[in-house]
Amino acid sequence: MSKYYRKNERIRSREVDLIDETGQKLGVLDIDEALRLAKEKELDLVEVGPNVKPPVVKILDYGKFLYEKEKKQKKEKKSSTELKTVKVGFRTEKHDLETRVRQIDKFLTKGHRVRVEIKLRGRERRMSDMAKGKLIDFLELITVPHIVEGVPRKTPFGWSILIHYGQEKENEQGSTKTVQGNRQ
Repeated sequence: MSKYYRKNERIRSREVDLIDETGQKLGVLDIDEALRLAKEKELDLVEVGPNVKPPVVKILDYGKFLYEKEKKQKKEKKSSTELKTVKVGFRTEKHDLETRVRQIDKFLTKGHRVRVEIKLRGRERRMSDMAKGKLIDFLELITVPHIVEGVPRKTPFGWSILIHYGQEKENEQGSTKTVQGNRQ
């Protein structure tokens, strides 16, 4: 855990705003009285809001509190979407492209954003416009419905574009339009 919580005798303030284990606010009390209430219930007094006057303290089981905080952090970290990068060469053959498409489909269905890059080496850089066309054609192969974020961008080593999972969108006239993706 990155955040440190003061508990029991380590709380410095003389007066605290107390919340009991059920979440009910008991009001502003002297620190000794709050510690006595926590000891009676065989729980800890934990400072959860140190930046206010008087600081907010809560009666709870400190070990369980830390465990739940850590579990919540892991769940948030796990559920956040990642940016995945799939690199394709200029001369990549059809079978390898199909493999990359399956990989992108898997990433999109998991909710990740995907950056598709087409890499150019040596003399291939002279055919930059053709590479841009190949990137757009490659996006047509993706079977999962997806939304393209912006236009293909030129990078020092080729072209790249961002896509993410998307369904049908409604435009200004009120009709629905299918966003990129072949449905098979």
